[in-house]
Amino acid sequence: MTMVSHAAHDPSRIHHRNGDGQPQSAVPDYGGDGPASKRIIIGYGFWIFLLSDIIMFSAFFATYAVLSSATAGGPSPRQLFNLNSVAVETGCLLFSSFACGMASLALARRSQVWTQIALLVTGLLGLAFLLLEMREFASLVDRGADPTRSAFLSAFFTLVGCHGLHITIGLLWLGTMMAQIFAKGFRKEILHRFLCFSLFWHTLDIIWVAIFTLVYLMGAIT
Repeated sequence: MTMVSHAAHDPSRIHHRNGDGQPQSAVPDYGGDGPASKRIIIGYGFWIFLLSDIIMFSAFFATYAVLSSATAGGPSPRQLFNLNSVAVETGCLLFSSFACGMASLALARRSQVWTQIALLVTGLLGLAFLLLEMREFASLVDRGADPTRSAFLSAFFTLVGCHGLHITIGLLWLGTMMAQIFAKGFRKEILHRFLCFSLFWHTLDIIWVAIFTLVYLMGAIT
């Protein structure tokens, strides 16, 4: 008697021939061996948080766009903005984001020294950006262009100040990350936290590019 295996009669096990004549399963291969890794889940979840932040900044951008011409007889953006100073601020933040990317590469290689150096450079450039922004705010207030002077200035200080507050939070977070990496090494949970920090820092960089373009450049030429 010929013995026929049960698998031969299972429709889900039917094989076809592909172009090379090799057997090919009719069952679709979805390429999944199980649930997503914790790193992917954490990154995805943090992106959702960042999207809420982006929505908030979008509201601030819209408010500024509406009120940018409401100067109430006070100084206009063209009279107030110093593009040379803002360009230096922008350069500091862009290079800070680049240094953060270098820290990601050093972290992947588990290099304690280069990770700390890259994070230190990231923090110093971020601090330089923040100090320049605070100097700009102080200069505007000294010239009588404080947030209560006009609707335009209220919208400006709210938008740019909120970004500066995020930078301050990012610097505190960065200092904590450096201490954790130095004390505990490259544990998996620390790598997950650094992933979230790098997403946060690069997002602030993107938002600042939008501020530089839509607030400072547009304000200086209109």
